[in-house]
Amino acid sequence: MTFRQRLDNRRESITFTFACGPHKYTATTSYFTGGGLAEIFLDGRAGSDVDAAAKDSAVLASIGLQYGIPLSVLRRALMRNEDGSGSGPLAVALDIIALDGTPGGGRA
Repeated sequence: MTFRQRLDNRRESITFTFACGPHKYTATTSYFTGGGLAEIFLDGRAGSDVDAAAKDSAVLASIGLQYGIPLSVLRRALMRNEDGSGSGPLAVALDIIALDGTPGGGRA
């Protein structure tokens, strides 16, 4: 059985904004002590269906990361446009983290 890696009670977070289609989002990320993405939170237009879906997807991604699923596996599992770019807000945010080399993101 795989165990969940617990996060420190106090941890540094990084927040950035991005667009996915016509919608704007804010992502907040936290990292494990030794590096590596540990959790992501997404916020969109409050009270909207796209906001709820983005938040739910981020919770599931965070749980997966804490149970040891690599960032690269999560990224490959998400929907992509014909040009390879992420089609949903979680895919776009994880691409930014992985490709921009934010702490713990690396080039997954």
